[in-house]
Amino acid sequence: MVLPLLKKPSLDPNNHANYRPISLLPVLAKVTEKHVHSVLADFVESNEILHYTQSGFRADMSTESALLEVSEAIKEVLDNEGKALFYIRYYRVILAMVFAIEEINETPDLLPNITLGFRIFDSCISEKQALQGTLKILTGKKDPVPGYSCSTRPLVAGIIGETLSSLTIPMARIMGVLHYPQISHSAAISTLSDKLQFPSFLRTVPGNSFQNIALAQLVGHFGWTWVGMIISDDEVGIQGGQQVKMLIEENGGCVAFMEKIHLRYPKEKVWRVFEVIRRHSVKAVIVHSAEAQVKLLLETIYDQNVTGKTWIFSAYFGISPGFFAGEAWRILNGTLGLKPYTNTMAGFKDFLLQLHPNKFPDDIFIKDFFGKAFHCQWPEENKDKTVGRIGTQLEYCSGNETMNEAAISLFELNDLSYTYHSYLAVHAFAHALNVLVSCKPGEGPFTNGTCATISDIQPWQIHRYLKNLKFKSHSGHDIFFDEHGDAPASYDILNLQITPDEKFQMIKVGTIDPKALEGKKITLNMSLIVWSDGSSEVPHSVCSESCSPGYRKALREGEPPCCFDCVPCPQGEVSNGTDALKCFKCPAVQWSNERHDQCIRKMIEFLSYEEPLGLTLAIASGVVALLAACILYMFVKYSETPIVKASNRGLSYCLLFSLILCFLCSLIFIGHPEKLSCMLRQIVFGIIFSISVSLVLAKTVIVVTAFKAANPNSLARQWLGSKTPSCIVFFCSLVQVIICVFWLLQAPPFPEWNLKSYNEKITIGCNEGDTIFFYCMLGYMGLLATVSLIVAFLARNLPGRFNEAKLITFSMLVFVSVWISFIPAYMSTRGKYTVAVEVFAILCSSAGLLGCIFFPKCYIIVIKPGRNNRQHIIGKKYSSNKINE
Repeated sequence: MVLPLLKKPSLDPNNHANYRPISLLPVLAKVTEKHVHSVLADFVESNEILHYTQSGFRADMSTESALLEVSEAIKEVLDNEGKALFYIRYYRVILAMVFAIEEINETPDLLPNITLGFRIFDSCISEKQALQGTLKILTGKKDPVPGYSCSTRPLVAGIIGETLSSLTIPMARIMGVLHYPQISHSAAISTLSDKLQFPSFLRTVPGNSFQNIALAQLVGHFGWTWVGMIISDDEVGIQGGQQVKMLIEENGGCVAFMEKIHLRYPKEKVWRVFEVIRRHSVKAVIVHSAEAQVKLLLETIYDQNVTGKTWIFSAYFGISPGFFAGEAWRILNGTLGLKPYTNTMAGFKDFLLQLHPNKFPDDIFIKDFFGKAFHCQWPEENKDKTVGRIGTQLEYCSGNETMNEAAISLFELNDLSYTYHSYLAVHAFAHALNVLVSCKPGEGPFTNGTCATISDIQPWQIHRYLKNLKFKSHSGHDIFFDEHGDAPASYDILNLQITPDEKFQMIKVGTIDPKALEGKKITLNMSLIVWSDGSSEVPHSVCSESCSPGYRKALREGEPPCCFDCVPCPQGEVSNGTDALKCFKCPAVQWSNERHDQCIRKMIEFLSYEEPLGLTLAIASGVVALLAACILYMFVKYSETPIVKASNRGLSYCLLFSLILCFLCSLIFIGHPEKLSCMLRQIVFGIIFSISVSLVLAKTVIVVTAFKAANPNSLARQWLGSKTPSCIVFFCSLVQVIICVFWLLQAPPFPEWNLKSYNEKITIGCNEGDTIFFYCMLGYMGLLATVSLIVAFLARNLPGRFNEAKLITFSMLVFVSVWISFIPAYMSTRGKYTVAVEVFAILCSSAGLLGCIFFPKCYIIVIKPGRNNRQHIIGKKYSSNKINE
């Protein structure tokens, strides 16, 4: 239907140059939910207006208001109870288009002397009806002839619509072939950005690609890793749903289920989808579908009292409480939704305040609106018929009702959503036409600078201007189309809130801007958001709780990656972030702390004076060294007594002094290992002990010689002299010195950090260099001890009450036993305990020599001084023999 709106009454209606129609094709079936009657009938030529009524068609020449055209486009439908349905939010989209046309026609500097008109067709959510209406517009005939225009009037400037992407695609293919520009205020599927397939398609909303990215980012922003998805069973829902799912999974989330839905699904199929939602533990559900597709599903969810779900709606979904039966719309309380960026339309509210059935008597739809707004019904209507879902018993409307704030609130002007974008689409055509008619010959964009002819404008020429269009709307919004025909991408985040007094409101709580810096693409005012449970706390939607630092995720077999168990990191490994996929080993010099969330420096361990073990050994070393010094002092003091003389005073003094050094050399093993201490401690220990054992061997040899070589002329007596003990000590010690010198020259000991013996600590010790020298040193010392033991053992039965050979035998037996036990103990311990074992062996073996050889003599000197005489020491029998001789 064609309705030219005259800008100036003085213009001649028969002058076609004064008219430039814009064809509108919104989805009015969305307004009426489902159509019962057939689509609007054929149109006649010229400016006749056909009104559809239940009695048929009639012609009307009136051009009083564009609202008459709206009335023709919106048809009555019946719900399951046979009652009329009416959805104001979709009616508002049409009114915005009409408002934009009137605004343009009343603007002096925009399209002067040209009046815009329009036709409206209903697609009824049917591709067939959409294509049929498109061809009727293009051909101007009741029975369209594709490829021909049978109208005597100028061609249409372009088409605004469709709302649904699924219907826009076939329309855009035809428009592309015929080069007709098409601007959609709602279709967002990303496929339409392909200019090879849809060269003449444009839209005032961003494409679906960014919407899908925005949905995934919004889910990630709230930390939801376990979500469900409801998608419409069409190209838009399936394509968009798959992309959203992929993006969510790339961000570490999981989609527990993705169920298809459609308004034509039987109740059994809808119930199956409902069971999936009810059974799953997800708290957040994304709805990528038009509201008509999920109407029955949401009402079922409300009827079954399934609560605790947070709904996130794509821009594809239009929220309107009146769309749902009864109070089922309450299920949407606290939901979040995306809508393309909107702005205010100055004067639109005043335009709505002018609506009245008396002013527009031919507008069949305006009575439905007034009936819903003022809870009444018109007398001429069937008494059994109710308006909307207000109730079954209503009073008649008086006709004196006037638009007020309460009625205006039904239009929900706080959320214009796609209404604003339909307004922009009309202005885009108007500004493109304005640039076209303002073209000066020679400056035009076509061949040789030519301009388009106003009386014969071709659609491809209009499209040329639209592609390069950039203007500022009355609301201050910059309008332009990118190379894909898309408007700048930006979304508002809306929160649907139902107040305790049953008021419905859409609150803008944030925006998503792809041009913003990373980390600032989403801006949210969390204080404005009210969730489904009425709280301000963000719902928690995860399959498994996050693994805290110190744990790693262990995926459950056969379940999505968001369902996992938290396994603690093993010793020496850490994870310092939440939901770590694996634990990382600490560096060699570090170890994991108790929580396994941080690597800390390993404790350095060595036998120190500060710890009890090292302090005990140091004190013991000092005590026994002091004891040996006291014994030495005692022997020097009683040097003239028989018992001291009998023990060979010179060797005893040397042995006691060497034992003092043996006790003190153990202190070199205690403390932080340094290069010098590592080089000295085994060398000093080996040489001093070799001297001590050599002294014991010399004493043993002297004892044996003294008792066996009784004849002064015997060979043994000749060897027994003052230099013999010194020679034994010198040569026996010299061998050990040579071994130690070679050791220092070839592979000296050095400090070493042992990182492997203990996990949680570093042991600092001395590496013995070439262990062959170490064992040669111990082996030689063992050889000296063994020889001394054997010689002393053979001399144990020599006569005399005080036979020192027995004492030497016991001392060397203790000495050898200690060092034989030392070898397995030394090999089986690690770290500081290895050092402690060696220190303990040094102290025990030295104490054995000191105790077994010198304690009996000290006992006689101190406790039994009466026995300290020659007769008692050498025995009576041996003494008589000596006297007789």
